[in-house]
Amino acid sequence: MIRRLYDWTMSLAESRHALWALAIVAFVESSFFPIPPDVLMIPMILARPDRAFRIALIATIASVLGGCLGYYIGYGLMDVVGQPLLAFYGKEAAFADLSLRFNEWGGWAVLMAGVTPFPFKVITIFSGATHLSLPLFIAVAVLARALRFFLVAALLWKFGPPVRNFIEKRLGMVFTVFVVLLVGSFYALRFL
Repeated sequence: MIRRLYDWTMSLAESRHALWALAIVAFVESSFFPIPPDVLMIPMILARPDRAFRIALIATIASVLGGCLGYYIGYGLMDVVGQPLLAFYGKEAAFADLSLRFNEWGGWAVLMAGVTPFPFKVITIFSGATHLSLPLFIAVAVLARALRFFLVAALLWKFGPPVRNFIEKRLGMVFTVFVVLLVGSFYALRFL
């Protein structure tokens, strides 16, 4: 099933409706869809490098709006679905404790999920469920998604097809290392 979704998403990159398809995929990926918008962005930018930054902007805006939907899903469905499940398993207190800890560091979680291969939708929904500050969530989501999509666009615009394999295979690892170093630096400055 995932392979069919991937093939379908790749075929969208070649259509005349590619920008709309990118916006839709970026939107739904931030709340429930399993295929990241990068699979559309990469062939679109390779085909039209002059539109690289427009493509990144569309992906960023749509992804953040989709993240807001994910936030709403967590916020709205937690009371209806989540709380009864927590009560059934006797985990209300554990969730309350996790929510407090998440909200203390939630901005960092949104940043990390927004730039790394970690599924962004998980953090968007969890941010809503824990009632992370919505303005903080939106601000960090804009920063994270713009960083990710504009970096991909800039690399493809500058280096073209040779960087495609690097992006598809190693960019997630590079972002992960970057975030670990960034968080580690802030942690060291705060506690040392």
